[in-house]
Amino acid sequence: MAAYADVIIDITAPTLDRTFQYEVPAELAARAVIGAPVAVPFGNGKAPRRGYIVGLSDELKVDAQKLRPIANIPDRDLSIEDSLVDLARQIRERYGGSLYDALRVVIPSRQKVQSVPKRIVKRAVTADELAAAAQKLTARETAKARLYKALAETEEIPYELVTGKLKLTKDALAKAEKEGILTIETVENDARTPGEGLTVTLNDEQVAAAEAVLAAPPESVFVLHGITGSGKTEVYLRVIGDIVAQGKQVIVLIPEIALTYQTVMRFYRCFGDKVAFVHSKMSAGDRYRMRERARAGEISIMIGPRSALFTPFPNLGMLIVDEEHETSYRSESTPRYHAVTVAVMRAKMCGAKVILGSATPSTETYFKCESGEYRLLTLSKRAKEGAALPKAEIVDLREEIAAHNYSVISRRLRAAITDRLAKKEQVMLFLNRRGYAGFVSCRACGETATCPHCDVSLTYHNDGTLRCHYCGYRRAYEKTCPSCGSKFYLPFGRSGTQKIEELVAKEFPTARVLRMDADTTKAAEDYEAILTEFAEGRGDILIGTQMIVKGHDFPKVTLVGALAADLSLGVPEYNSAERTFDLLAQAAGRAGRDRIPGEVIIQTYRPDHYAVQAAATADYRAFYDTEIAFRRSCGYPPVRHLLTIVGADRREAVLESAMDDLAAVVKAAVAADGAVVIGPSPALLRKKKDLFYRVLYVKHGDVGVCVRAKDAAEGWMHGERGVGLTFDVD
Repeated sequence: MAAYADVIIDITAPTLDRTFQYEVPAELAARAVIGAPVAVPFGNGKAPRRGYIVGLSDELKVDAQKLRPIANIPDRDLSIEDSLVDLARQIRERYGGSLYDALRVVIPSRQKVQSVPKRIVKRAVTADELAAAAQKLTARETAKARLYKALAETEEIPYELVTGKLKLTKDALAKAEKEGILTIETVENDARTPGEGLTVTLNDEQVAAAEAVLAAPPESVFVLHGITGSGKTEVYLRVIGDIVAQGKQVIVLIPEIALTYQTVMRFYRCFGDKVAFVHSKMSAGDRYRMRERARAGEISIMIGPRSALFTPFPNLGMLIVDEEHETSYRSESTPRYHAVTVAVMRAKMCGAKVILGSATPSTETYFKCESGEYRLLTLSKRAKEGAALPKAEIVDLREEIAAHNYSVISRRLRAAITDRLAKKEQVMLFLNRRGYAGFVSCRACGETATCPHCDVSLTYHNDGTLRCHYCGYRRAYEKTCPSCGSKFYLPFGRSGTQKIEELVAKEFPTARVLRMDADTTKAAEDYEAILTEFAEGRGDILIGTQMIVKGHDFPKVTLVGALAADLSLGVPEYNSAERTFDLLAQAAGRAGRDRIPGEVIIQTYRPDHYAVQAAATADYRAFYDTEIAFRRSCGYPPVRHLLTIVGADRREAVLESAMDDLAAVVKAAVAADGAVVIGPSPALLRKKKDLFYRVLYVKHGDVGVCVRAKDAAEGWMHGERGVGLTFDVD
């Protein structure tokens, strides 16, 4: 039995973010478990300090004369912190890393924050007078124009929303207040009854979905599969209103890029200052203040990206994950957790319900609907009266080449753009940039070099070989296409949105062209500004990467063009078809969202690929049936679980030797379970920032076997190996 415990003292104090060893008294040994809250003497203070046990051992690591005993280990009640510590333990068990890493994610360090009074910005004039004032603003005063428009629709707005999402400066607010256009008031509390502003009218499908969720027992998980524009948010609002009325709290997760001012305002109009939001651009102090407001019961609804999942609500009743298929829900740092999986974990711990919403549910999520683990709810029609799914057309780019059209814009798309501009309607041009340099494709016929065993593209390496990073297959790179003999059989790189912007501006000189990509949205306010400019009709054509297809609703957009639909099919990953389908289906969903019919033109070299065909017809089920058959034949998730172990070291030879040793350890640990161990092999990015990378894969139908393989690898890692490991499950 362990005699010593490693304790983190008051995890929210940044100066104490390390462990201290204490003696475990015999009378407390039974309750001394990892994750248990403890009371311990610390420093010169007489009162015990709170902490958490994060490690147990029989080895004394400190001077025996300095060792002090744990004062108390209280019976484990699931208070807010204790339940979050337990959640951190589960995250650590599944995804690896240390408990310390998981605790830092789940319970961030305490921040020094000033007491900030609650303030609201209220209009002091009529809506018509606001409109007149907006007309006098200069072209540079876009933030103030957005504020005036918002106040015309809503009489008051939280001060933090105006200075945060609208990015209006204090000086600009003070000037507007001096002019008598608005007032800034300090309030004790919003007198609005939660749900009072909820005036959403639901159709029959939406009502049935909301009632099914509300009638279900705790811990139920629902998948709300609604086509683009079907009104999933209205269902969320109706359910949230009922949950909040019961005195419970709700967490709403949305992809970071979808956390727009319009999204927050929609919730605020319904629930007043019971709504709070967090995002990555907020300071650590502001995020911590939001957590403390949640802990104190001052708010009932937290909206935000992945990190909002750990809001310390005392009586959590609902977790909603919107656009659950988004890859941004997976953490890229240790522990590499997936927010959807962790949301379900937390719901089971506190008896909450879960809604996973998407027009294109992930294959893993839909598979759980098929198995009965999750319950499927379907919205099959668009919510706006008279709105319908757009008509789709696939353009074969090989025929464009044959017709000597070498432009990135096909003849059909050019004609459609000309037509929409003449009608004063708007156009969105989407460039699928999930593809990246490294795969080989033929410019003449569209042939892509693929693995004969895995149906993923081969990766081009500088040594002149094409390799599969899943099964190890390799072959030499030929300089001519094996299908048509063309000499244009070359590694593909990223197409540039800036180049496309120049081309479009040249071909359509009278059009007002906007571009949205990583280069044009470097500042926090750029993203919101471009979307607002387009939404207000100050742009005719919006060109962008995947960020323009994320749930936006532009009524005047009647044409969407996918310029290079199959670029992401060349990504050497088993789920590349799913990513392609998601992007194309979401892009298509931006067209025709009002009464004006919409059209989608998909340009591709692979018009017969099932992902392209299913996206064009908005047939999710057709895509899923084909995709799950492929996953089943190859043993990929969700049919089997996949553990990825990535090793990194500055010494390539040392890394190769160590990963070979690790492979032997892992194989021995799971040999009796029949797990498949693949590799080690060079990572897709072999060297990054002077570190070399190698990858080991473990496949098995039971996630527990993958976790045991991870545990064996961690045990090996804690030896004198000197090689860093990271883990990724599925």
